[in-house]
Amino acid sequence: MRLTFDNGWQATVTNSPLPITPRFSGNSVDIADYADVKERERFLQATFGSQGLLWDTPDVVRFDRDSRNLAGTEFQVPGASASAEDSARVPVLPAVRPGGLRADEARDFRLEACEVLCRAPGDAVLTCLRDLDVLDEPLEARIGIAPDVALLVQRGTVVGWSLTDPARYLTQAFTAPDPDPPFPTTRRLLTECLDLITEPVIDDVMDREPAALARLRAVNDDLRNQREDRHRADALLALIADLVEDYADLPPRQKP
Repeated sequence: MRLTFDNGWQATVTNSPLPITPRFSGNSVDIADYADVKERERFLQATFGSQGLLWDTPDVVRFDRDSRNLAGTEFQVPGASASAEDSARVPVLPAVRPGGLRADEARDFRLEACEVLCRAPGDAVLTCLRDLDVLDEPLEARIGIAPDVALLVQRGTVVGWSLTDPARYLTQAFTAPDPDPPFPTTRRLLTECLDLITEPVIDDVMDREPAALARLRAVNDDLRNQREDRHRADALLALIADLVEDYADLPPRQKP
C-alpha cells in the first residue's frame, strides 16, 4: 500500500513497524530513541521528512537517509476535543495491521498536525483526526507503525493517528514510560487532566469559572498526594503545571 501525506508526499507500507515504545506527555506522542535535546538534534540532522521550526509545531515524521525507512515520529495532540457524539462515530474497523513506512523519495515535506481529538470512554483510545469530515466515510486501513500507535488511512491518504491505552505510556520528555501497568487512579486522573487542557474546560479555567478552578485545584492536589505510580503522576503534574501556576491561585471572576 502506498500512503499519501500532505502536499502529495508519499511513502510505501513495509512489514517492519518501529520496535520503539511510545512516550506520551499529554501534549504529544513521541516514537524515538533520543534521550535528550542534543540527541534529538543529532537525530533530526541524520534524517529527513517533516520537521518543526521555531514557533511552528507540525507533526514530525522522520526517515533514515540511507534506507528511507521510518526512523521516528512526534505527533501533536490537538487542543480541541470532539463532542461525545462525534467521538462515538470513530470506526473500530478495520483492524490494525502492523507495518512500517519507506519514503518514496528522500526529501523534506510538511505534515500539518491534526485538529480534532476524539476520546473513547475512559480515554482507552485517543484518536486524532485531520478534521471531523473524516468521520463521514469509512477508514481504508490502520497501519500500526509502533506499539499501540496507528496511522489512519482513508482513500490512500493519512487522515489521522491513534494511541491505544495512553495511560500506559505516560511519561515526561525523553524518559521511557514505567514498564508496570498504570494504577486505576492514574487512569482517572489522566481523564481529568485531558479535560482540563482541552476545550471546552480549558476555556472555563481561563475565564476563571469557579467550578473549573475548583476542579483544577482538586486534580493538582490529588496528583501531589498520590503515592503509587509516581512516574506517571509527575508526568500529569507537568502537563497541567502552567495552568496551575497561572490560574489555581486566582479568585473566580466576578459576574456582572
